[in-house]
Amino acid sequence: MDKRDLSAIFRERLKLLLTRSDLNQSAFASAVGIDRSALSQLLSSASTRLPRAETLLNIAAEFKVSLDWLLGLSQDEGVTGEIRESLEIEEAPDGFDRTLLAKWFAEAAGTKIRYVPAGIPDLLRTHALVDYEANITNRSRLAQASETQYRIEYNRRPETDMEVCMPRHTLEIFARGLGVWDRFPAADRQQQLAHMATLLDDLYPTFRLFLYDGRMRYSIPLTIFGPYRAAIYVGDMYVVLNATQPVQALTQHFDNLIRAADINPHEAAAFARNLAGMSFASGSA
Repeated sequence: MDKRDLSAIFRERLKLLLTRSDLNQSAFASAVGIDRSALSQLLSSASTRLPRAETLLNIAAEFKVSLDWLLGLSQDEGVTGEIRESLEIEEAPDGFDRTLLAKWFAEAAGTKIRYVPAGIPDLLRTHALVDYEANITNRSRLAQASETQYRIEYNRRPETDMEVCMPRHTLEIFARGLGVWDRFPAADRQQQLAHMATLLDDLYPTFRLFLYDGRMRYSIPLTIFGPYRAAIYVGDMYVVLNATQPVQALTQHFDNLIRAADINPHEAAAFARNLAGMSFASGSA
């Protein structure tokens, strides 16, 4: 990053901290171990000066922000990475809209959200599938139903821009009733795929599903919330990344999945409907 760009970002974030602190410039400067004239220089738009490392550390420690955020390397003021338990994110007494995951969705509204699901995308699942998978995972049915409804409503907002990319083989395996869905009845599988097709048509273009060849590409389940953070799902927890560089790297990874897609969003609903017929035929055999 160019030094002028770096200093401009630092200056704006320093001004923000000064405003939040309710301190005058003399008190603010004293709190971070510099004099008022040095602070004035740092705040001046005519200067490209950056403070010494010691001053940066003092500012970060005094106002509980990260160095990465101060220097524009992260969009998140806190730590650059963390681990969150799934229960903390997914379950809240007042419904999914009160959870940390919902907060991240809200913060990313108006930016592009990229999503690689672990199975059938949450907002496309029927109640029957939610109930079936809840029995397997021991996750709360109520929490999952609340999450599904929240995500549908989120994707109906005009400012929403969500891309979902997953292996098409996940849907083919589901249609045949294989793997974890081997005890999910054929009629319910058919209904699920028809429901999915209807929603894909209804939510397009704010919600776009890409399907790639899972034999050629691989991805862990993840969600990228605009430029702000990425959450990697690892079963009982999420690994949350807030630093700019890893978020950009995962964004590039997601874009590569899209380039490899052989079913594009305008074809996804028809693909699901064809699988619904396959599911019915398989169940009747």
